[in-house]
Amino acid sequence: MRVVVTGGAGFLGTHLIRALLNRGDEVICVDNFITGTQDNIRNFKSEKFHLVEADICNQFKIKGTVDFVFHLASPTSPHDYLEHPIFTLKTGAWGTTNALNLALDKQAGFLLSSTSEVYGDPAVNPQPESYWGNVNPIGPRSVYDEAKRYAEAVTMAYHRKYNLNSYIIRIFNTYGPRMRLNDGRAIPNFFKKAFTNQDIIIYGDGQQTRSFCYVDDLIKGLVKLSNSNYHLPVNIGNPMETSILNLAKTIIRLTNSRSKIIFEKSLTDDPKVRKPDITKARKMLDWEPGIGLNQGLELTRDSFIREQQK
Repeated sequence: MRVVVTGGAGFLGTHLIRALLNRGDEVICVDNFITGTQDNIRNFKSEKFHLVEADICNQFKIKGTVDFVFHLASPTSPHDYLEHPIFTLKTGAWGTTNALNLALDKQAGFLLSSTSEVYGDPAVNPQPESYWGNVNPIGPRSVYDEAKRYAEAVTMAYHRKYNLNSYIIRIFNTYGPRMRLNDGRAIPNFFKKAFTNQDIIIYGDGQQTRSFCYVDDLIKGLVKLSNSNYHLPVNIGNPMETSILNLAKTIIRLTNSRSKIIFEKSLTDDPKVRKPDITKARKMLDWEPGIGLNQGLELTRDSFIREQQK
């Protein structure tokens, strides 16, 4: 296949591109390097890999045929989308529309990378795809939450009006190699502090939960969804729920760190629970995660250490 990956120089994008190249696809990576990096794609020296540096919020063109568009472009960590709030909203709206128009023009399949953040601070746990969410539309996190909710809406509109072959994946907290240590999300942030024995800050009492999915498992689910015949949103994540406090303690243990845990005031609209109901993924895609949190954190720790030694 000839495939376009928007946001291909980002954390998830590079793992997806590697999987697509390994199955023999030709891949066109589209990125503006707001959060993605050249280092992430430096090793893609295959003649089947091409880079198009572009901002998808502006109309962009891809020469030749395209069989599938994976739309991953968007700031995803709170640090990034709070620093680039308008750009995040534009990417969800204009960027998604431009990517959809590309798929429509090329008669290609289309997959939207959405997020568990569409559920907001959920009143239902675990969260099934049928849950409509509890999102503050004017809070600081809304620039990301509502951008993705709009992106889902416009994707379904193209599917219904134009019969576009579209898919929506709702990704739950994902981690693994090639995350930036300064990404701002919990796992890289905790590792960064632990490596240097600095205090690890937890906002709130640490009892808020997340469900962390190792990136290799996530990519397998994403690819399986793109090969399916199901066009409504599907949760892909690891249903093993853990508290943020337990996560911090585990990372301190895995790094033999002397870091102390410090508690500060809760963040605005920070979800209290987060756990995917993956019944659909199990039944329709024959998918479930295979890598547990301890194993995944060990692999992630080792990758961070290798990066620091370069």
